[in-house]
Amino acid sequence: MKANRKYKDSVFRSIFNNKPTILELYNAIKGTNYKDESMIEINTLKDVLFATIQNDLSFSIDKKVVVLLEHQSTINENMHVRFLAYILSIYLNILGERLYRNPLMKLPRPEFIVLYNGEAPFPREKIYRLSDAFEEIDDNDLILLDLTMRVINITKGVNPKLFHKSKTLKGYATFIAKIREYRKKKPLEEAVKMAVEYCLKKGILVDYFKKNAQGVTKMIKLEYSFKDELKAARGEGREEGMEKGQNYVLELVAQGLNYEEIKKKIEKTSKKKSKLQTKR
Repeated sequence: MKANRKYKDSVFRSIFNNKPTILELYNAIKGTNYKDESMIEINTLKDVLFATIQNDLSFSIDKKVVVLLEHQSTINENMHVRFLAYILSIYLNILGERLYRNPLMKLPRPEFIVLYNGEAPFPREKIYRLSDAFEEIDDNDLILLDLTMRVINITKGVNPKLFHKSKTLKGYATFIAKIREYRKKKPLEEAVKMAVEYCLKKGILVDYFKKNAQGVTKMIKLEYSFKDELKAARGEGREEGMEKGQNYVLELVAQGLNYEEIKKKIEKTSKKKSKLQTKR
């Protein structure tokens, strides 16, 4: 059975992976006023930043290539290294065989943006630099390689000016906030349905939810399944545990398993691990 690849997208990418909403979001973040959607060329890559849940967008606009992703977990302070791999892949795609020829080909300048939408406290905005990870740099060193990652907090209530500029972003943040609110007392699937109903009643992302109500529930359930597996991996206290957890979930998705089947597989695997550890 083939995997339904639609549900590998996060709800974030499902909402924003089109030119009108990308333009609206970028204008809100940058304080620009671009109006021509034809300026945008979407060039999102597959399986570069995240293996299982795709919550990244990449697009070109005004001689820039923007790599943007939403992040709901604790901020990964090594994310700039992933961005480095991402932009290299984009540039190689642009250059192709011309990489080995003259003359010099001009490349779009890069921008790296993370939209933090987690539950842990985080400032409105923070800058991370690749050079901060370099060892033994002194004032006389010339840094020949660097990358700047801008992290913006989009959790509901933190950046009202940003929401004022992007109705779509405000609606998405409200939806996620409602899921978290309802999930305190209800199972996940019911919480998602209630959040969708709330948004429809309030006129929030109405067109999107009317077309994608069932798909949204499946995507959210898969996202939470992935998060739970990552939490379990982190609990083992091993970085390789996280990597194995991501790959395992990816394998199950590729097999075409739904959320409940994935959950059962993960539980079965966890029980086997527990038994083996007990025997030791």
